[in-house]
Amino acid sequence: MRAVDAVMECLKAEGVEVVFGLPGGANLPTYDAIVSGGIRHILVRHEAGGGHAAEGYAKATGKVGVAFATSGPGATNLVTPICDAMMDSVPVVFLTGQVRTELLGTDGFQEADTIGISMPVVKHSFMIQSPPEIPRAIHEAFHLARTGRPGPVLVDIPQDLSRAEIQYEPVTDVRLPGYQPRVEGNQKQIRQAAKALASSQRPVIYAGGGVVNANASQELTEFVTSDRFPITCTLMGLGAFAAPHPQWLGMLGMHGTRAANYAMDEADLICAVGARFDDRITGKLSEFAPRAKFIHIDVDPAEISKNVPAHIPIVGDAKHVLAKLLIEYRAIAADPTRLDAWWSRIEGWRSKYPLTYEDSADSEIKPQYMIQALYEATGGEAIVTSDVGQHQMWTAQYYHFPKPRRWVNSGGLGTMGFGLPAAMGAAVGCPDQLVCCVAGDGSVQMNAQELATCSENDIPIKVFIMNNGYLGMVRQWQELFWDRRYSAVDMGRFPDFVKLAEAHGATGMRFEDKRTLVEDFKRAIATEGPVVVDVRVTREENTYPMIPAGQPAREMVG
Repeated sequence: MRAVDAVMECLKAEGVEVVFGLPGGANLPTYDAIVSGGIRHILVRHEAGGGHAAEGYAKATGKVGVAFATSGPGATNLVTPICDAMMDSVPVVFLTGQVRTELLGTDGFQEADTIGISMPVVKHSFMIQSPPEIPRAIHEAFHLARTGRPGPVLVDIPQDLSRAEIQYEPVTDVRLPGYQPRVEGNQKQIRQAAKALASSQRPVIYAGGGVVNANASQELTEFVTSDRFPITCTLMGLGAFAAPHPQWLGMLGMHGTRAANYAMDEADLICAVGARFDDRITGKLSEFAPRAKFIHIDVDPAEISKNVPAHIPIVGDAKHVLAKLLIEYRAIAADPTRLDAWWSRIEGWRSKYPLTYEDSADSEIKPQYMIQALYEATGGEAIVTSDVGQHQMWTAQYYHFPKPRRWVNSGGLGTMGFGLPAAMGAAVGCPDQLVCCVAGDGSVQMNAQELATCSENDIPIKVFIMNNGYLGMVRQWQELFWDRRYSAVDMGRFPDFVKLAEAHGATGMRFEDKRTLVEDFKRAIATEGPVVVDVRVTREENTYPMIPAGQPAREMVG
């Protein structure tokens, strides 16, 4: 059969049911194979939209997402989604077309060095050099994407090689001797961690997106509740431990709660699970958690001690390690009263510094209230995606995620334009779930064209635009750190989002009164098909609390 027909067989063998993509000259053979390939294809309006949709699909379902693009600009348009997937450990396989082998290196039409361009931001990449190697490369790509620390894998296929006839034989085993991720964790180190936790007076469990990736939410919950351990999650880890809960301190980091950040600052032992101590968590690294020793559990050995030296390093998958840690900890029978003073300290912070804001006295919609209204209207049961900015932080603060894979956002790369296509992908992967996108008026315009994709494919996402007329987070920084010298942050009067929605075949709505907002949101959610809701909120509201960039947690403001 043709190599591209073999690609379809490989995708089906990997359980792929849907791909997102856009055809072009170099990947026309692939699209010819799709005609009878038995896989659903979602035609996106921009390759970046397709890449982010594949990410949203992967994050919401736990399966490997797939995106297609042609050579040259098609492939370069995928660089941002590829980098985004790398930063957030998202399993996505990207299949790109390439010019014919005879044109490689000639600067032929739509030629680009896709492998070279993407090399720094992929987990691995394959440049196909002979047709018979294509099936095994596809299966290896999926194996690499989903195992160990998940991530993006790129397969670049020259057009003439994709059309070649090959003797196709199903690949039933994938063996990569040089790639053997460690998942179980060292038993001696796990036992040391249990002893350290049992003797600590001020412990904090710090969980990240690795817990979600490992499907380890149940194991995390069982371990945390085996004693009175305080727990906090990163932006990417929200939902790994159900909120609200008496032991839940809220999110930590730059816009986390004071209770979570102060607890990290005064802890004597921090147990990090599937988290990487990035700068949004640590603030000023030299002053981060000065009293603490660190247990660091991560499937990627490169992350352990990269930013913060680990006293007890454990390389392994969170699901396996937490299950073993629970057994070891229960065998110790630690004294729970040792944490009384610690919880008294934490409760003091909770009482003195609750997560709050000054509500409007009239009908004006505060952005924080918008998120609270959305939480009430959805009953907390929606899959929520977001773009990047103030709206993202307010959603993280005020929408309480009860389960993993309900919160889909761009963390490490901070990609504006992520939310809408990610919602599209999540809705395709979870058709029985309500999927809401919380967007900013700036970021939503970066991939608004995918509304047409949703309308054409009956993908009923609900997009809630927090419209303050500014690039809000940049404006906030200019207010606080640049003496209010606003530069290029006013978004002006356009577009009319209701008309924009209607032009793309969606329903457009505009709400400006907080007194009816919950019922308005319920009406939007009940409306069939894709819906865009323009919510006019307070123009110059700041996201607090906040750790100024480069400062320690104890210097929080707001």
